Amino acid sequence: MQISKNILVAPLNWGLGHATRCIPIIEALLDNGDRPIIASDGDALELLKKEFPNLVAVELPAYDVAYAEKGENLKLKLLKDSPKIWNAIRLEHQLLQHLILEHDLHGVISDNRLGLYTRTIPCVVMSHQLQVLSGGTTWLSTQLHLHYIKKFDACWIPDHQTAPNLTGKLSLNTDPTLHKVYLGPISRFKKSNDAKVTYDLLILLSGPEPQRSILEKKLLRQIKDYQGKVLFVAGVIEPEQRVEIKGKVTYYNYLSTSGLQKAIERSKVVLCRSGYTSIMDLCELEKKAFLIPTPGQFEQEYLARHLKLQRVAPFATQDEFEIEMLEQLNDYEGLAKLQDDAASLAFLIELTFSKVNENSDPIPNSLST
Repeated sequence: MQISKNILVAPLNWGLGHATRCIPIIEALLDNGDRPIIASDGDALELLKKEFPNLVAVELPAYDVAYAEKGENLKLKLLKDSPKIWNAIRLEHQLLQHLILEHDLHGVISDNRLGLYTRTIPCVVMSHQLQVLSGGTTWLSTQLHLHYIKKFDACWIPDHQTAPNLTGKLSLNTDPTLHKVYLGPISRFKKSNDAKVTYDLLILLSGPEPQRSILEKKLLRQIKDYQGKVLFVAGVIEPEQRVEIKGKVTYYNYLSTSGLQKAIERSKVVLCRSGYTSIMDLCELEKKAFLIPTPGQFEQEYLARHLKLQRVAPFATQDEFEIEMLEQLNDYEGLAKLQDDAASLAFLIELTFSKVNENSDPIPNSLST
């Protein structure tokens, strides 16, 4: 008989992408008959509490990541904030031992929270960045990230190991000491085939401040001259959902998972950041998208260039973007699902967190193995 397990699911609070891509992980745990325990801080924690109001939720120390107002200053800002980030990593590592006892934990799934490792129970970290791009300091930032990843039992990578993949070189690393498990792209959405398009454009914002607000103000000005019907989702998690309708623009502060899927499927095209979770979601729903990387975020800039070179999606910098550029979408194929995986997240979870004897098969390197 399968034993129900208590598994801590802990996304980093850096934008909403880490939290939203944990939704299918939490659902797979529930499907397994396990008991997920949510752990994060800030908007990421609030979003998951809204999605899963009946689950136990734990607040973790905040990394307190904020972007610089000018993208070229982001690396300097992160360097300045690094003592605060390392301290949060140290504090959550210390707190984990208490959480193991308090909640009788059988395992941990951390999405880029680097302090949630221990030898007491199985701990995996989910990350698509085995190369952390940072300009001239890419080697150093990558080594620092790998230093922490190697403390976990495995690294779950939400992409394919071989082409065609979505992350290009970001998720590739030949270090033999890394235990890599390629999940294939994951999404909280499941494509339906009965959605009727009612909006010409969906604007979907996300990411840390102040860049989210800077882009919001710019786009609110520009859509005054847009002729089509617009659905604007600001990506601000607040106690109450708000909706405002002004002419051809319908504005929401945030949408739940079900509401956002309907919004995407009912929109002809999407304008959003080139965050990896957004890209995976749009692939699942097979949508055309115009991408605006967060200024100074090398990963998003790389992903946008990578998809443009494949003629999948156009992009522009935040400073250069003009609403007329959406016409470029006519020359691009749009995002599409890659090959399906043969196995399920539920299978991997059971394989990872169940006690196995010495003759059991090892964890595979990909779900399609």
